[in-house]
Amino acid sequence: MRLYLFISVILFQQTMTLFQFSSESNVNNWKILDDVVMGGRSNGDFKINKDGHGEYSGNVSLDNNGGFSSLRYYFETTDTSEYSKFKIRLKGDGKSYQFRTKNSLNQSHSYIYKFETINEWQTIEIPFNAMYASFRGYRLDIPNFKGDKMEEIAFLIGNKKEESFKLVIDSIILE
Repeated sequence: MRLYLFISVILFQQTMTLFQFSSESNVNNWKILDDVVMGGRSNGDFKINKDGHGEYSGNVSLDNNGGFSSLRYYFETTDTSEYSKFKIRLKGDGKSYQFRTKNSLNQSHSYIYKFETINEWQTIEIPFNAMYASFRGYRLDIPNFKGDKMEEIAFLIGNKKEESFKLVIDSIILE
């Protein structure tokens, strides 16, 4: 009779929480940047709502060649080389958004991933290597996001139409 020894290895997946919203969250490093920097008339707002979630809302206007609103979170350079994707728990409004990141605040281009929302809680998974480089709306011919470090993440709405929007954010995690 042979005795077989089975060894079971459990791999623990490492995660890093970039931001977990709560009623006590310090949101000082979250900033709105709208098309008003170029003369547009869009207006975004950000707050912690009564349920303790981040609430990004407002109106996108096409007046004066406008058409976008963004919410940006700035933080110290973070080594993210051990991770391969973002996991974002949010509740949308049925509209399209972009999630963006930058290796450095001094970097002119962003890495972008477009996603659709629904009117209920969902988890959006964004592989780093699916984020393409873009500058002022033009896709750049450089490699996709490597994910080795970051200093900024952002949400942007700019669907080439006038619309109100509301995105409720619970958490942003790296996995």
